[in-house]
Amino acid sequence: MFLITTDDIIVCDPEGEYFSLVQRLKGQVIKISPTSSQYINPMDINLNYSEDDSPLALKSDFILSLCELIVGGKEGLTPVEKSIIDRCVTLVYAEYLANPAPAKMPILGDLYDALGRQEEKEAKHIRSALEIYVTGSLNVFNHRTNVELANRLVCYDIKELGKQLKKLGMLIVQDQVWNRVTINRAEKRSTRYYMDEFHLLLKEEQTAAYSVEIWKRFRKWGGIPTAITQNIKDLLSSREVENIFENSDFVYMLNQAAGDRQILAKQLNISPHQLSYVTGSGVGEGLLFYGNVILPFVDKFPKNTELYSIMTTKLDETKTE
Repeated sequence: MFLITTDDIIVCDPEGEYFSLVQRLKGQVIKISPTSSQYINPMDINLNYSEDDSPLALKSDFILSLCELIVGGKEGLTPVEKSIIDRCVTLVYAEYLANPAPAKMPILGDLYDALGRQEEKEAKHIRSALEIYVTGSLNVFNHRTNVELANRLVCYDIKELGKQLKKLGMLIVQDQVWNRVTINRAEKRSTRYYMDEFHLLLKEEQTAAYSVEIWKRFRKWGGIPTAITQNIKDLLSSREVENIFENSDFVYMLNQAAGDRQILAKQLNISPHQLSYVTGSGVGEGLLFYGNVILPFVDKFPKNTELYSIMTTKLDETKTE
């Protein structure tokens, strides 16, 4: 079994469902959890990170999104807090950008220390919120990246991150993929990125805004993003989802609940007749949207194949490894 594309393929796997398939295709599974010895560094940056002269602008935007998720809550960061974080980001990357050696790559603890040197009370508030992620029990992201992404097929398994860290983990994986996209762009190679449980990123305003920005940038830089979710209501409740649809050429839709169908019909301009194909439809039946074309389909995937046995998530069909 082998890949039929020369593109790089990266999967963000929040539920640990892709392990068997990736292993069978001789891919690389990176397991990120509080007890794992594999680490990815949210502060990773390369000199091609942005099309601007300085790669810091986009990286600062990511770190602001990260801090908003940790610190800001529903209200988000205040303008003063954003200014302090942006100032500290410039400070912690100064040495690395002057001499981009791997040993000089900052980690979250460096941002934590820089905040401690600021005089404003807001800096102390941000630093206190970061403490559990730097010196506390959730410090899994306070390490330099120690996995070599040499494989064309990579799966980030973040199932065991738990509720407190999962959305944070998805955002950090997204940024790691962006780093890969920038490297591949220079080598004229495309990068396919599959994000399962995508609704989790759109539930928070901070991660939703960053996800839309990355979605747009991926396409310009040779990235091919694919969002996967069963929670359509959560997805469609995001104010950012319209931007996602507007920047998507392909939608694959299976059977939908009544409430979801009405929202999707309005969002995607689906006729009542076309809706019938996602109303009480069977397994492997639905609608394809490609550009201006809407096409009903039936995909009866043969069950007597090795690929089916690897991909199925039905409990009565899965084998204990």
